[in-house]
Amino acid sequence: MEIYGRFWVKKGSKNYLGLGKVELLRGIVETGSISNSAKNMRMSYKAAWDSIDAMNNLSSTPLVSSSTGGRGGGGTKITRQGKLAIEAFDELEKAKIAFCEYFNNIHTLDDLKNKAIELQEKIK
Repeated sequence: MEIYGRFWVKKGSKNYLGLGKVELLRGIVETGSISNSAKNMRMSYKAAWDSIDAMNNLSSTPLVSSSTGGRGGGGTKITRQGKLAIEAFDELEKAKIAFCEYFNNIHTLDDLKNKAIELQEKIK
């Protein structure tokens, strides 16, 4: 048997961070653009903007800052808090992988149950 999982981070009852939102942030780091990041993910600009707006509103400080066009052109940047969000989620993903690997080579449901009990005792 193999164990798989996926994490979301919520604040209150609202989704704050997840794989898709972090991928959107990474895309902004790479492209400097919400639009390009959204296109690369095959996401509408509106969905991307709504995700960023939700993250910014849930965060103590914004994760993304935008400037409108003009002489030098506009752009979007990830803030220090945004970089921290990416790094924190990456560490959470590593913890998830370690958690799933902990259950590798389980063959029966009894083994799975016992290993889960063992892990719960270790982290209490």
